[in-house]
Amino acid sequence: MSELFDDEEADQPGPRRPGRRARALVITGAVLLLGFFALTTFAAVYTDRLWYRSVGYTEVWSTMLWTRVGLFLVFGVLMGAVVGVNMHLAYRFRPLFRMPGGDGSVDRYRDAITPIRTWLLIGVSVVVGVFAGTSAIGQWRSYLLWRHGHSFDQKDAYFHKDISFYVFDLPWWHFLVDYVLAAMVVALLATAIVHYLYGGIRLQVQHDRLSGAAQVQLSVLLGIFVLAKAVDYYLDRYDLVTSDHDLFTGMNYTGENALLPARNILMGVSLICAVLFFLNIWRRTWQLPSVGLALLALSAILLGMIWPGIVQAFQVKPSEADKESSYISANIKATREAFDIDNVESEPFRGTPANGEVAGEDLSGQLTRVPLVDPQQVRQTFNLRQQRYAYYSVPPVLDVDHYDVEGTDQPLVLGVRELDQDGINPSDRNWSNLHTVYTHGEGIIAAYGDKVGDKDNDRIVWAEGLAQNADLFSGPDGTQIQNGIYFGEDSPSYSIVGKSSPDAKDVELGLDLNRGSEGSQETTTSTYAGKGGVPVGSTFNQLMYAIKFGEPNFLLSGRVNDNSKVLYNRDPTQRVEAVAPWLTVDGDPYPAVVDGHIEWILDGYTTTDHYPNSQRESFAAMIDDSLQKNTGLQTVPTDQINYMRSAVKATVDAYDGTVTLYAWDESDPILQTWMDVFPGTVQPKSAIPDDLMQHLRYPEDLFKVQRYQLAKYHVTDPGQFFQGNDQWEVAEDPNVSNTFQPPYRVFTGDGQWSMTSVFVPRGKSTVASFASVNSDAESDEFGQIKLLEMTDENTPAPAQVANDMEQNDEVRDKLLPYINGSTPPRYGNLLTLPVDNGLVYVEPVYAAKTTGASGYPILQFVIVYYGGDVGIGSNLKEALADVLNVTPPPDNNGNGNGNGNGNGDNGNGQHGNGPKLTLDQQILQKLNAASEAFDRADRALSDGDLQEYADQTARAQQLVNEALNLADQRDSATPPESPGASPTSGGGG
Repeated sequence: MSELFDDEEADQPGPRRPGRRARALVITGAVLLLGFFALTTFAAVYTDRLWYRSVGYTEVWSTMLWTRVGLFLVFGVLMGAVVGVNMHLAYRFRPLFRMPGGDGSVDRYRDAITPIRTWLLIGVSVVVGVFAGTSAIGQWRSYLLWRHGHSFDQKDAYFHKDISFYVFDLPWWHFLVDYVLAAMVVALLATAIVHYLYGGIRLQVQHDRLSGAAQVQLSVLLGIFVLAKAVDYYLDRYDLVTSDHDLFTGMNYTGENALLPARNILMGVSLICAVLFFLNIWRRTWQLPSVGLALLALSAILLGMIWPGIVQAFQVKPSEADKESSYISANIKATREAFDIDNVESEPFRGTPANGEVAGEDLSGQLTRVPLVDPQQVRQTFNLRQQRYAYYSVPPVLDVDHYDVEGTDQPLVLGVRELDQDGINPSDRNWSNLHTVYTHGEGIIAAYGDKVGDKDNDRIVWAEGLAQNADLFSGPDGTQIQNGIYFGEDSPSYSIVGKSSPDAKDVELGLDLNRGSEGSQETTTSTYAGKGGVPVGSTFNQLMYAIKFGEPNFLLSGRVNDNSKVLYNRDPTQRVEAVAPWLTVDGDPYPAVVDGHIEWILDGYTTTDHYPNSQRESFAAMIDDSLQKNTGLQTVPTDQINYMRSAVKATVDAYDGTVTLYAWDESDPILQTWMDVFPGTVQPKSAIPDDLMQHLRYPEDLFKVQRYQLAKYHVTDPGQFFQGNDQWEVAEDPNVSNTFQPPYRVFTGDGQWSMTSVFVPRGKSTVASFASVNSDAESDEFGQIKLLEMTDENTPAPAQVANDMEQNDEVRDKLLPYINGSTPPRYGNLLTLPVDNGLVYVEPVYAAKTTGASGYPILQFVIVYYGGDVGIGSNLKEALADVLNVTPPPDNNGNGNGNGNGNGDNGNGQHGNGPKLTLDQQILQKLNAASEAFDRADRALSDGDLQEYADQTARAQQLVNEALNLADQRDSATPPESPGASPTSGGGG
């Protein structure tokens, strides 16, 4: 009719016909739409290639691209071909004559599709092929792991297959079987529809409902489907060692004694059923295949569902502990191996000091370098350091590291001063300023983590000069460190940098905001000279990036010239995940000054959820605590993992964005496999520079996962494990309800740089264990986890200690002026430190220096809890003296020596030839002498005299030990030795 209408209108004069115009507009619109999608897709692929080339990882981009393209084409074409061929065969072998008894209602459908049957066949094949190819793209990790998998050289406990079979091979075989099953189902449906439309299937007759061709074709498809199902049952047998149960993950009694035999039987039934379908090609009767299919369905219900339920209810439940004992043992062993907690050292620890006992030498090592500066509470104080520039900011939670300061390993709190474009005046937030002027941050700010200044300032002792070239943070030859922060956690989405011409001077389209004179508002411009970034000088590249970012100024602005580069993908985590898409990256990148450069250091993990018999848990749940950032897994499609290794240490240069990957756990088979997939992208561990090695630390997310598993898997006896009466949980953060306390990085009593955490018995408010892991990458014991398990069941947990601190009368009196103010005090990290057979708790208290919006918190007090007593002071020394009920020693050296005769302490309560001292005076004397000994030890260490350092440290430890011993004697004495002595009276200082 449309052709007739058009012919009639052709004879009439007038404007162009509306029907043809409409079709032209539709065609034009479709072409433009397809062209738009094609152009945006090309721009995305092209700019991705430019970015990977700029960071030196083109091989990663090409491997991923061609693997995905190959999977899409192979599985897409195969699915389309299977469906298309079967549709063609169904039409090709249709009945030549209409058979009686057919459904007349389908005639109109057949007549409608017959003229377009070829296009319809092609369209259906293309659509199902696209869906299948898209699904296959998501299997690129499984394919590459299967293709390059390395052996674990370790077998599972039940099928005795190498673990690599479960991690690398089994997921890929499952995908192939599922693909075949899906292809057969789609082909079966398409074939049945074609046969029905063309009379090969007649549902209205009593006999001969299928033509011979239809019967043969459907029998073949059903036979292949059931044969694939037999293979599926075979593979499902191995899934029993990674199945989740109420109590644990892995093989259990029901699995081995009910599900495993059931799947073996179902596999045999499926094979028989497949043979019956293939025989139906010649027998032409559906009776036996139908019986076989019904038997398979009935067996699947009875053997796969009902029988396991009966075994579980009537055999396992009545004596579950005995039935599951061997399986629990296998789960414990596999879990401890998979999460690398099988070599944890454990020892008993009292937890609370007894009368007459003292906190021995560990006290000195820990309390001399307790990190009182809370990385979370001092953010506003750090921001104050650049309050002249509202567009500078530091992260909400600062980072903790340690540096060699004049021969002493010193804990520091650091904050990278990044650009915060929200601080720019709203009237200045135009495209030019946001993307070509305000392009980067500047420098890094640091404070000593264990030092407290006087109350006339913010009490933070700053490690000055990170941006002013102090020796501590200068280059190896005293040169200035590279301060520009072009790549950071808060960097703009993209920036245009570079000179307007090669000979231009100081015309960087980016401000260097820290190089004016000290205390002035002066700023200067600088030019980005780093090798990072993608050149956008050519018109074609500008067009591609205009499309990518949806910003025409790439083409229109004069700020984008022949020498320009575009910086994007600037977050360190984002960059590492892009060049190593097989890694799970730790949620806490931290900065370090390495060889004169500010480097972001990141930990990369290899994970899987297919480790046999290992407990599978949610990654997000295991790393959750009061400071947790949002972290996403990269290596598995689910949040569940049951294997984790610290495989890679990665660095990102804050100035030029260079990404470097170093192998860390070189024995990890998953790492070895990915290094084969992407050769040359990961450097060996031996290539790590010494200056970088000093700042590598134990990964935070790994420790969180390990402590989560240790809360349950510190128990190795299956009977106790089943009873669950010795399960722990991570202590709750006293300052944030219903969340775990984060791990803290401190120097432990033996001087090790460690990460620590506290366990409590499930549902109780006492301490079960204190966990620490050596976090110094240069130590021989790096990564060694130690557990101190409390023998005193009444050792108070952090939450209880925090409550006791807040309710203490002296603490409340000193905090009262701040509690009544407009800015109440904030409690910092409550640190738990083991000292001989007791635990010392230390908590800083912050309060605003001024009221109002401009106020910022400063460290006002330090609270110490020890042996049930609470002490408070303006610093740790005062708080410790208060908890011991003695006068604190003076801060200056040499003035706290009793009567000043310089004869030292003779250990008998007598100082030189002076009169006999009270116990309080003796305690004070020993603390003074210990302080002097520590000072001499520090000076000896700075001079490189290790023998003198060891002697003075041992002397100081002995003196502190004796002071605490005297304190216990005084507290237990009846009546007191010196009734008339004031608790605060002292013999010197």
